[in-house]
Amino acid sequence: MPEIRVGQGFDVHPFSDDPGRRLVLGGVAFDGRGLSGHSDADVVAHAVTDALLGAAGLGDIGQRYPDTDPAHAGADSMDLLADSVAAVRADGWEVANVDCTVVLEAPRLASRRTDMQEALAVVVGAAVTIKGKRAEGLGAIGREEGVACFAVALLTRPGTPS
Repeated sequence: MPEIRVGQGFDVHPFSDDPGRRLVLGGVAFDGRGLSGHSDADVVAHAVTDALLGAAGLGDIGQRYPDTDPAHAGADSMDLLADSVAAVRADGWEVANVDCTVVLEAPRLASRRTDMQEALAVVVGAAVTIKGKRAEGLGAIGREEGVACFAVALLTRPGTPS
């Protein structure tokens, strides 16, 4: 019987005032204000990374890639995700699937959802689903101050034969 684990990830970043900052979600560039952060601030890639690391018992994104380390300044979050997927696999786990809920008022994700799912699936090596939800004007996300993402990952590890 295979061993199964579930991990939950969450990330949130405020929008940046830097007009040169790109908005990247799930490895896909969008038009509009970018998010503020030490890396490229891809909240989707960050939440997926945390879900995978948590499920495997390998810590979290802040432990692995601290925002105090200049080596990660401006990092491509998809590269950090790929490194984490390699660590999860090295520990004997396989990714079964990942499901994400991105909470934001704008931009709308529908026209780029497939691009995001495909970009993430290539790195993760399994199906990734993306759902976009609005905060309906409530709180900081509803006031368009930032973007949040929740992710759930399912990992499996082959069991030992009886």
